[in-house]
Order: sequence, then C-alpha cells, then structure tokens
Amino acid sequence: MSVGRIPEEIIEAVLQQHDIVDTVGKHVHLTKQGKYMKGLCPFHSEKTPSFTVTPERQMFHCYGCGKGGNAIRFRMEIEGLSFPEAVRAMAEEAHIPFEDRAFRPGGSPVSREMEQLLQAHEWSSKLYHFLLKNTEHGKPAMDYLKSRGVSDKAIDTFQIGYAPARWDTLVQFLDKRSFDLSAMEKGGLLSSKQDGTGFVDRFRDRIIFPLHNRSGKVIAFAGRILGEGHPKYLNSPESRLFTKSRTLYNLHQAKTEIRKSRQIVLFEGYGDVISAWEAGVHNGVATMGTALTEGHASMMRTLADEIIVCYDGDNAGQAAALKSIPILEAAGFQIKISLISEGLDPDEFIQKYGAERFRIQVLDGAVSAVKFKLIYLKKNHILLEEDGKVAYIKDALEVIAPLPSPTEREIYLKELSAELQVSFDSLKQECNQFRQAMQKRSSYGDNNAKRWNNVRHKKGKASMPTLLPAYHVAERRLLSFMLQDSEVARYVGDRLGDSFNINDHAAVAAYLYAYYAGGKEPDVSRFISSLQDDRLEQVVTSIAMMDTPEEWTTQELDDCIREIKRVPLQAQIQRKKEEMVSAERAGDFLRAAQIASEIIALERQ
Repeated sequence: MSVGRIPEEIIEAVLQQHDIVDTVGKHVHLTKQGKYMKGLCPFHSEKTPSFTVTPERQMFHCYGCGKGGNAIRFRMEIEGLSFPEAVRAMAEEAHIPFEDRAFRPGGSPVSREMEQLLQAHEWSSKLYHFLLKNTEHGKPAMDYLKSRGVSDKAIDTFQIGYAPARWDTLVQFLDKRSFDLSAMEKGGLLSSKQDGTGFVDRFRDRIIFPLHNRSGKVIAFAGRILGEGHPKYLNSPESRLFTKSRTLYNLHQAKTEIRKSRQIVLFEGYGDVISAWEAGVHNGVATMGTALTEGHASMMRTLADEIIVCYDGDNAGQAAALKSIPILEAAGFQIKISLISEGLDPDEFIQKYGAERFRIQVLDGAVSAVKFKLIYLKKNHILLEEDGKVAYIKDALEVIAPLPSPTEREIYLKELSAELQVSFDSLKQECNQFRQAMQKRSSYGDNNAKRWNNVRHKKGKASMPTLLPAYHVAERRLLSFMLQDSEVARYVGDRLGDSFNINDHAAVAAYLYAYYAGGKEPDVSRFISSLQDDRLEQVVTSIAMMDTPEEWTTQELDDCIREIKRVPLQAQIQRKKEEMVSAERAGDFLRAAQIASEIIALERQ
C-alpha cells in the first residue's frame, strides 16, 4: 500500500527519523509544560503561547489558528511544500532511499500534465541560458548584462537566459521533444496565434529570468525586453504552476541564509536581488512585478522574524514601502525600511557606490517602520511655516500615539520635540489626549489592529466559551478513544458504523476502520499521514489533543453512542409532530392519533 503514490514504508520511516520536537524546535522556541511543549505559533502573530507540541503523540496543534498535524505537516506548512516535496526533503535529510513515484506513467493525468509542464520549463530554461552564453543571437543580451555589472558567475547562479527575436524558437524546441503544445500554451510557455492556427513563442527578444518554486523547480519566466518595445517587463501568466501572489524570486536559493539569520531583505525586482547577491547579501527575495500580498507575507514569516524592505528610493518606491508596512505588521514581522538616497534603486546604488556602502548605509542603516512613517509624512509639509509644522505634529502624533510601549512613544516624542523646537511636555500631553480619544473610539477588545488575536469581549465582561451540543461532544469523545485503541474502533464500528451526525466525523471514523483493518497499531501521527486531506487532518489533530483518559468502559462508549443516535430520532420526532399538527388542522383525527402512537414509540427509543 502507498499513500499519495509514496510507499507507506517511506512515510513511516520519515516519521520515525524526524521527532516532532526536533522538527518544530528548529523554528519555534519550546518550553516544557507537563507532558506538553509550548511556544509562540509560527503561523500567526501572538503574544501568549497557544502553540502546543505533544511528544507522546508526535503532533503539534495551535489553539489560536487551528493548524496542526505531524512532523510532515509541519514541514509542509512552514516551508510551503506539497506532501511529496516534504516527504522527499525529510527522507533525504535522514538518508532514507526515496523513489519518487508521483509522476510514473501509471499516475493520474493531472500528475502527468504537471510533470510535463515542469520538465518543459526546466528544458526551456536551459535552452534560453545556452542561447545567451553560446550563440551570436545572445551576444547583444550578454553585452547588456555586462554593462549592468552582471558577472558570468551571477548569470550561471541565476540561470539568466535570452529568448531570440523569432516567433518559433521555443515552439520548435518543444515540438521536437513531443510536448503537447496546447498544454504548453496553458502553462504559459507559448501563445496562441491570433487566427487560432498554431502557437508562437511567448518571449521574444528578451533577457529571461527563470522563476523557481521553493523547491528550486522552474515554474515560470520573467522577461526584460532588450531593445525598445512594450511591455518592458513581461512575466509568465498565472498557471497551475505559477501564482504571483505566492511566488518570491530567489526564495529557493535565499531560504538557507534566511533561516540562519531569521532575516529577509525584500526587494521590488529581480535585478536588485541579483546585484545584492553579488554584493554579499544572500537573504534577498523580490515580488514579481506585483504588489506585496498577505500570501507573500505569510510565506516569508514562516522563515524569518525580521524583514528589511529595500524598495526604490523614488516616490513610487517609497509609497510602495509604506503600503507594505500594515501587511507585514499583520504577519508579525519586526520591520525596517531602507532609505536610498538620490532616488536610486538598490541595483543602481550598488553600481554607483559599491557593495560595502550598500550593506552599511542602506541595510544596516534601515529605520523602524514608525521612523519611516514620520520621515514620509514630513515630506508632505512645509515645516518653515507654522501651519505646516502644526499639521505635521498632528499627523506624527497619529503615528506615535497608538504605540503600546510608553518608552517607545517617549523616544519618538523627544526626537519630534528636538526637531521642531517644540516643548516635549506639550507634545506628551497632546499624545495622551490622542490616546484617550482612541480608547473611547475603541469599544471592542484590546487589540483592534489584529482582531484574530484579540480579547473578544468588552472590558469588564467575561467571554463565555462556545458550548458544543451534547452529540458533538459525544462524537469527539468516541473518536478520541478510537484513535487510542483499535478495540474501541471495532466496538463502535459494530454498533454505530459511520452514523455520525457530523460529516467530517463520519469520514474520520470510516478512515479509522480502514486503517485498523489493515492490521495497523494505534498511532495518531501515522494515521494523519494516511488521510491526505487538510480539513480532516485538522479535525483529527484537534480531537487527538483532547485530554481523554486511556482507560475506558463499555458503559461510557454506550452512553456516547446513545447520545449520537438520539439526534436523528429527535429530528424524526419533530417531523412527526409537525405531521400530526397538519393532520389535526385538516380534521383527520384518525391519522393524527396514528402519528401520536408513532411519536410515543420513537420517544421510547
């Protein structure tokens, strides 16, 4: 038997070799609390630890965001990997022989199509790279790259290539290798002719920058036109392989350094990343011609705690940096913003002033998000005029007042006082007035910027936990016992089967019956790997974290089964009562009496 076409014995070996505490501990600082380990969740921002690891069951679960599972699931979530990618990576780390069966000829059509696309992108990348370095067609592109200070080593490191100014270079290349050209068009490598008679190359007369997923596989391309033309920059369209809002340029190469330093440098374009890499900055990534998204932020947050936003020094770049702050704050980053003089972009700054000055002045000299906001606001006011100074103070206080730390507020107020020659005491008084007004407007909780991490009640009123219906509690308790003991599963299977009232619970029960029928011993982590369903994994993880005693009695099981069976009977009784009322209104008293007898029989059950 295999799970997702990966042999089950490999999955079991991976789970045996990767202890959950060691796996999670590389990313989360865990402290022991009884039989559990606790820490701050790496998947959402929180101040009070709700992230729990259970060594005994080899599982993790966050009571804040609901994520949970075994060591494989953690690697999937923390690194954005698919199940096969996570298993392969973990197998290689543990020196477990791994045969990837995911895309064998017997695999599903979807898998074969994906593999064909990945292979076509890989070969296309090699073709473009060869054409740049070894042909006359690529010489102008090579000359341009050299004029921009891109070295041969960087060209090889980033596999930069060139697409000739012809319509069918890639079409012929792929056709000769028996690729389905219509599938290649859907995958973004080709474009359809306007008359619908065939296909043409999507990229022509462009310097080509391959885009990779986190595992290092080419999934798309970005092309910069060599001469005059529009558009100047062209990306692959979104496809089954490529989603702009979830792709970061160079993440596959930068993630090792990012994990070491827990810091990311975020650029706007691939040229900046490449120049910075040559300048010794190996933790740089870039969004691909799109604004920063929550998806980008959450992906980066799994790898790093601090981020330096290093956008262009012109007005557009600084405005984009300002827009990025709330997105990065919501993800829980410590944020710094680089200030680049003369309106230069990072690439231009490095070419003009060199690598060392870039690292010291631009990266080491990056300012806090609050400081950047104040600098940005200042540009909108004429401080030599009294009205401009007053307006700037008002805007600045709106930035400073919400800061939770009194010390932090005082530091910025003192800087503002010295800069504008205004009394510190008057600024502090006005700041306090701002805070009082904010608190009056804030009628809900204590963390309005992050409602998911909020005290969900007004001050002075205790929040009541949501009470689950009795049958829901009974179903969870039964499943919890079933996860611990195959004998319970057999007992429940004989008396209840899949007649759970909640669909997810019925599905979990069905999987458990099949799991034990295969002769397996109780093992929650192993069972979770057999599910291959994100929602059911979350359900099982939540149930497995319940404090259910290991000992059980048939009386307790019967009580739960009775409570579960009661629900459909109650629904049936309610329907019968409605039928009886209808019969009475219609004057059919004989029928009403029959229904009443049926109701009594149901109530006895």
